Amino acid sequence: MVDKVIMVTGASSGIGEATAKELAKAGHIVILCARRIERLDSLVKEIKANGGYARAYFLDVTSSENFKSVVNKTIEEFGHIDVLVNNAGLMPLSPLVAAKVSEWERMIDVNIKGVLYGIEALQPLMEERGRGHIINVASIAAHSVFPTAAVYCATKYAVWAISTGLRMESKNVRVTTVSPGVVESELANTTTDKETKQWLDDFRRVAITPDAIGRAILYAVEQPDDVNVNEVIVQATEAQY
Repeated sequence: MVDKVIMVTGASSGIGEATAKELAKAGHIVILCARRIERLDSLVKEIKANGGYARAYFLDVTSSENFKSVVNKTIEEFGHIDVLVNNAGLMPLSPLVAAKVSEWERMIDVNIKGVLYGIEALQPLMEERGRGHIINVASIAAHSVFPTAAVYCATKYAVWAISTGLRMESKNVRVTTVSPGVVESELANTTTDKETKQWLDDFRRVAITPDAIGRAILYAVEQPDDVNVNEVIVQATEAQY
């Protein structure tokens, strides 16, 4: 196995943090990206203390220019980026009738545009190099629609569709969609609608730990270049959806 340079967005907590740890433990160079830079700095120290190698960069995935800047800095140091894990996401749920337009717009900006900006920044470089891997974290919500989650589900279906289209279009870049079920994370904390919060607490009683998703991502990363893992759905054994 050759160590890879892997960029992970939304790496300051949850799935992103757990994925970074799994990848670093396996010997890969991890580029940690998120807005909460102080958390990333702590994670870098932890990874290095365990014998891994990591860098931390502030990244707002809703900024195309910020994305390109981080990519350029990483390439200046390491020469290339082998894998992009588009993980950053938000999940403020509410009924459509609540008309929380600003929350809809923020979800679209982060969950959809953030993925597209990552592809914009890295796909051309991967195509030029003749190899690369883009992993987009969608959700079980890309496959099932839940009350109060219409917009969130739409954004995650968009991630699934973008991933599938990109895989079909490129002969050089591997593309994987990872669709987690309910995972223990901060994702639900962005929901502001009171009734939805109560429903969400009940819905999330059966959950898996984020390292399960990290291991699934590691599995996809470590397949041979001629093998593409199109999609992985990972959820609790007890899940009823």
